[in-house]
Amino acid sequence: MLLFRLADLHSQTLAVKNDLLTGALSSPNLSVEVKLSDRFTLEAGFHYNPFPAGGDKRWKHWFVQPELRYWMCQPFGGHFFGAHLMYGVYNAGDMKLPLGLFKGVRSSRYEGDFLGLGVSYGYHFILSPRWSIETSLGVGFLHIGYERYRCLHCGEQTGGGYKNFIAPTRAAVSLVYLIN
Repeated sequence: MLLFRLADLHSQTLAVKNDLLTGALSSPNLSVEVKLSDRFTLEAGFHYNPFPAGGDKRWKHWFVQPELRYWMCQPFGGHFFGAHLMYGVYNAGDMKLPLGLFKGVRSSRYEGDFLGLGVSYGYHFILSPRWSIETSLGVGFLHIGYERYRCLHCGEQTGGGYKNFIAPTRAAVSLVYLIN
């Protein structure tokens, strides 16, 4: 029985990806996606930004985002729908965040963690037998815990709490390399 499972694993298609959008925002990332069946794949992505954002700005973070995908035709080609989870840690200050998130982050520093789940839609463009471009957009629920500090460099905590909201949870344009 174990030999049959090992043979199945060997015959699966594997994709290695880099999200060019988050890469352009100084957030190195890598995702791996494996074919589970004729219609399903599982992707696991990791993003990490240890770099200073310039000046007094802070935008350090890491997060993981696994996603189960259903493909309309076949894996690694065409339309897909996904359901994803995410968890990460952040440290942000002197930044203007989209959607009015943490309006005080322009004058204070926030750090904490977040947990979320969402749904996504995407399309996989085949360029050659090994190379592809993949796009995806997602929306979902985020639960963010935070501690607020008076300034970017000092340690005086001035508040904290939790926020829950519906927000974009995924926006990607990825360069994909397929391994059979």
